[in-house]
Amino acid sequence: MKINFVQTVIAIAVSLLIAYGLYSFNDSENKILLSMGSFVFLATTLSLTVGINFEQPRTTVNIRVVSGIFFAIALICSLIFTFINFSVPSYVIINGILLLTFILIVYSINKAKQ
Repeated sequence: MKINFVQTVIAIAVSLLIAYGLYSFNDSENKILLSMGSFVFLATTLSLTVGINFEQPRTTVNIRVVSGIFFAIALICSLIFTFINFSVPSYVIINGILLLTFILIVYSINKAKQ
């Protein structure tokens, strides 16, 4: 696994700006939870989409596709939570399941070494 430093920093900065945008549009008391949770999920997926290369080109392509799909899911989920009133447990459970599913899929792809 090779980390491209500049691309990873840019991915994290874009995720930070998106999280700040979600923070500024949300008016509930859970805006800090929403922005921090969204930042972690978006930064993880976007960093794997653009900032990391793996040993096998096929593995890199598969992980980038899965990461891009989960980035879109995370962005849509965060936008939905921005404009509705939500409880903390529902946010944590939904985003936790999505993030853990993403990590499991990426781990499985990387472990296959194809």
